[in-house]
Amino acid sequence: MNKLLVVTVLFALLAVSAEGFRMPRQAKDEERGPLTTFCNTIKSYYSEAVDTITDYVETVKGLKLEEKVKNFYTETTTILSTYNSILQDQLYYLFTGQQ
Repeated sequence: MNKLLVVTVLFALLAVSAEGFRMPRQAKDEERGPLTTFCNTIKSYYSEAVDTITDYVETVKGLKLEEKVKNFYTETTTILSTYNSILQDQLYYLFTGQQ
């Protein structure tokens, strides 16, 4: 009798704990509500937008635009500093009256 009681209790505990390990049932497309469908649609649009932007960024990096902009900035500052020096010299001689 004692063994039967122990086996029954162990079997009951096994059945209760096995119930906790059940995998949740996956909903079919027909069972999804409108909110779930809406959220999934928004998520897919967002992921497509992120992928597209990432592709554009990679394309721009491939064109080496950063290097071109740096070169343009360097050349522009060099030219402007030359003309700035010429203008300073002209103003100096204009205000001091030396020729």
